[in-house]
Amino acid sequence: MKRIALLGMPNTGKSTLFNRLSGSSARVGNWPGITVDLHAVKTLLGGHISELVDLPGIYDLQGLSEDEKIVQGFINHNKIDLAIVVLCSSQIERQLSLMLQLKNLHIPCLLALNMSDEAKKMGITINDRILERKLKIPVVKISAKYGEGMTELLKACAQVMNQKITFPIKKIKPLNVSDQISNGKKIQALIKSTVKFPLKLNDKNTKKLDSFFLNPYWGLPIFFIIVFSIFQFIFSLGKPIQDLMTQFFNFFRIDYLEPLFVNHHSIFQSLLLDGLYLGVTTVASFVPIIILFFLIMSVVEDSGYFSRAAFLMDTLMEKIGLDGRGFVMMLMGFGCNVPALMGTKIMRTKELRLLTMFVIPFSLCSARLQVFLFIISALFSAKYGALVLYGLYLLSFLTIFISALVFKNQFKNKEPIIIELPPYRFPTLNHVIKRSVLEIKYFLTRASKFIVIGVLLVWALTHFPTDVPIASELTYSGQLGKWLSPIFQPIGINEQLVIALIFGFIAKEIVIGALAVIYGMEGTALAHHLYSNINQIQAISFMIFTLIYTPCLSTIATLKNESKSLSLVIYSVSWALLLAWVFSFIFYQTSIYFSS
Repeated sequence: MKRIALLGMPNTGKSTLFNRLSGSSARVGNWPGITVDLHAVKTLLGGHISELVDLPGIYDLQGLSEDEKIVQGFINHNKIDLAIVVLCSSQIERQLSLMLQLKNLHIPCLLALNMSDEAKKMGITINDRILERKLKIPVVKISAKYGEGMTELLKACAQVMNQKITFPIKKIKPLNVSDQISNGKKIQALIKSTVKFPLKLNDKNTKKLDSFFLNPYWGLPIFFIIVFSIFQFIFSLGKPIQDLMTQFFNFFRIDYLEPLFVNHHSIFQSLLLDGLYLGVTTVASFVPIIILFFLIMSVVEDSGYFSRAAFLMDTLMEKIGLDGRGFVMMLMGFGCNVPALMGTKIMRTKELRLLTMFVIPFSLCSARLQVFLFIISALFSAKYGALVLYGLYLLSFLTIFISALVFKNQFKNKEPIIIELPPYRFPTLNHVIKRSVLEIKYFLTRASKFIVIGVLLVWALTHFPTDVPIASELTYSGQLGKWLSPIFQPIGINEQLVIALIFGFIAKEIVIGALAVIYGMEGTALAHHLYSNINQIQAISFMIFTLIYTPCLSTIATLKNESKSLSLVIYSVSWALLLAWVFSFIFYQTSIYFSS
């Protein structure tokens, strides 16, 4: 089987071409020499059964960024039968250097001049036949976005793969100064003989939009309005769908599954329904929001606005060790931490990505919001309830900034951020859908096992021993709550609330359901019971702890899968638990002191 690698700089449409060639059947795998997963697909290309691998976008084979190291490792440790080098036709003078570096390694290459339609509109003319002759490799003009030039590209693939390699492939080595000068001269000569630029580029639309979106006065307010609008759209549409799915799962359980297992042993029933079924449906309930998230984010990212948003926020976020892209993902985390963590793929360096993933779980997600709204409505008037909720949002931002400042030296970024500002463009629906399908498949295959195992663990803690009431203080979870009581007493959280926090490890939405099980009542009756048994200081302390402590199991699973680091997960959960206790302690003890 042949191995084909897709290479190119960021924003050249490389992933669009990958999706065009792969459909929605891509898998995630790993290869010798690298420690991250890459998208790959087995397909028929150029008459050969081939494995097409989508490598990260890079600027240089000599670079030291995380993405560049991944590509270097892949090239040095894996046999490549064909490298399809994707260049943006309108920026060919800046991107030919990568092509020459690959060609110097004797890797079989072909050059795909992508976005040729865009270059034509800008008045840029490329003589691909002369360029092909001078480079001595096939050169094809394509538009991956619209599928133009695909037939010619496949023919070129066959042409290269059918050739016999006469030179041994070299390993990547540092270029000396003379090599760099030589490559520079070659690029200048190639551009001079093959490319014609107009006296003035026809990019006035891009300049007009940039004067609006990158304005030093209203650029940031516009950015916040756009992000807020995206956030509102995703979760205003996604949350009702998520609720409908939950209702369907409950209906299916009550009307079909429970009657089906009615004659089985109660423990077996509970294992299947409260354990496995709950685990599977917990995973499935995230799918609507993830679909919407990646549909919208694909549009925004491919439009070119994301690069500009990152540029706007970069200076401000740099002071706490983050960057503009990370700030966008943190804002998305206020809807749901899971897709926000998955969205950090857009970040180029490993250190920045890890620090961003580390702080995203402190965002006040919609699941935590449900818990807070219930407790606030039960114990506070509308006037003070709004202030409490606003304070929790401010606290969420505060924990993000504190965590970033404390740990920024642990994840110190040594590479300056390089932000390419591509022309504004509209992505195709086909590309957006395929991108979303890949991300959803990735989430389902990678996170589901971890989540189901966690759900089963919590089920065991709350259902054993079998001769005591479920989730009572006599179960293992209740005994654990009693054991932890000395730790939680100083912050005003009683044993019943501790058990609810254990349930909240699965998903924060379950906290209210856990309280209903523990107290044996629900709805208005539960609200009245909380009002009678928990004072407002205890309630706020409990909400502070719920806001900051360990995120839901889906978030932890996604953090582990995206970071490939168990130590980061342990770091994250440990720090969150410590920070939650400290903030709750400060609030509770201070409030008790001044109220006495």
